[in-house]
Amino acid sequence: MAEMTSSMIVPVIDVQNNNFKELWPAMLLAIKTSSFIALDTELSGLGTRKALLSESIEDRYKAICHAARTRSILSLGIACYKKQENKADDTYLVQVYNLTLLCTEEYIIEPQSVQFLVQHGFDFNKQYAQGIPYYKGNDKGGDVHGQNMRTLFVELLRARKPLVVHNGLIDMVFLYQCFYAHLPERLGTFTADLSEMFPAGVFDTKYATEYELRFAASYLEYAYKKCKLDNYKFVEAGGSGPHLFLEFCNYTGHLRDYIDYRPCSEETSQEGPLDICLRFSAYGWCPSGSSCPMSHNTDLIIQQDEKTKENKRRKRKQKRKKAAQEAGAEEGDSTISSKRPYLEEQATMDNQGGSVTETTSVPGAELMKQPRGEGETMTDIHMSSDGGNDGNGFCEPQSVPADGATESHLTTGTTVAQPKKAEGGTHRAGFDAFMTGYIFSFACIVKCSISETLLPECQNKLYLSGKSIPLQVVKSSFSKSSKAHIHKMEFVWGKS
Repeated sequence: MAEMTSSMIVPVIDVQNNNFKELWPAMLLAIKTSSFIALDTELSGLGTRKALLSESIEDRYKAICHAARTRSILSLGIACYKKQENKADDTYLVQVYNLTLLCTEEYIIEPQSVQFLVQHGFDFNKQYAQGIPYYKGNDKGGDVHGQNMRTLFVELLRARKPLVVHNGLIDMVFLYQCFYAHLPERLGTFTADLSEMFPAGVFDTKYATEYELRFAASYLEYAYKKCKLDNYKFVEAGGSGPHLFLEFCNYTGHLRDYIDYRPCSEETSQEGPLDICLRFSAYGWCPSGSSCPMSHNTDLIIQQDEKTKENKRRKRKQKRKKAAQEAGAEEGDSTISSKRPYLEEQATMDNQGGSVTETTSVPGAELMKQPRGEGETMTDIHMSSDGGNDGNGFCEPQSVPADGATESHLTTGTTVAQPKKAEGGTHRAGFDAFMTGYIFSFACIVKCSISETLLPECQNKLYLSGKSIPLQVVKSSFSKSSKAHIHKMEFVWGKS
């Protein structure tokens, strides 16, 4: 198995109220020129988990709507991926923004969410001091014409780009309520509205990971690192097959003060427990958090899964060979059985010390905005360039292999200074959006999408936790668009 020995550094632009207008032109340009846009949110809470996992999808939608009306988005991550047509292989220019937000209306913030966010570096002092203000529901007066979150969301719609999310039903409901209009009462109306808001399609990488890539697990960090490893194998193997490469802008001048350079290297240290936490391995979440005595090292989990996969492959090969010999060298009819969902496979492991006994044993595990791994580093790195720029602080992008960059790639044209003081690590939504976009880019390569629609097998399909079929984002003959949406779309397309 190829080792995950490469790494790359992802620049995430921290956007808050004191630089929102300054960065506005750059954000709009990134959105309008992108090939697709990936989003992620951090929320103040979700309410009753049992209702969010209701057997009835309509009841589940109503529970999410209640959460969106009473809770808020605390930060929004936007990752703009632009396909570079004149570059070899599949090369994308990536720009990542992390917007710290502050709802101006009363909202509920749950202690559990506060604890989780603080543990993972969210700075509430910074949010209340510099959060970009917004209000929820329908538009009020002339606010839709200013430089604010509602206008930014309108520009996102006007760009008509494919929208990519991970386990994104909750994200879509919150985005609608917080930046667009009052949520419709019925799920069918909501999906009808979404289908018109995003004509290029909505894509859910959790659905793609489970039903197209068929990974052993599908939580965000696992899927991202598995894609990164597989891409590394493709590059190492050579050949004419497509490989994923990324480019990032080289920011200069005072813009460097807004950048959080996120190393996304693997965990090479073998310190700590080597026994894998089965619950975290399956869900990417464990109620014990950092106090769990078992390992939450995602790289270790992937390595173990790769080893298990290889062992199963060898056993199948040996079994087929033996069957062929016993049948007089006739071709056996044994075939590789269809892969069982990973969580079902974990149900057989409780006698080995695991605590996962069935898919529903951890209520809300797929719904919470939980850590995508306990070992993510929050180190900030200052980087500068001697390259020229056009006066706006942006220099020519630099190419980085998407499995990670070697040391030479990281230092070419750059100077690495001492790490700057940590800013509290509020860039998680931005980096999660980057990982979401990476998974989508890699999935497009693996599935060899050659149509104008990226990954058509996954278009307008949102993952539903505990369900075997996705939520279709379509306008059916039995549902109509909401009045608020119709009025809003007239404004979006300049009809009013």
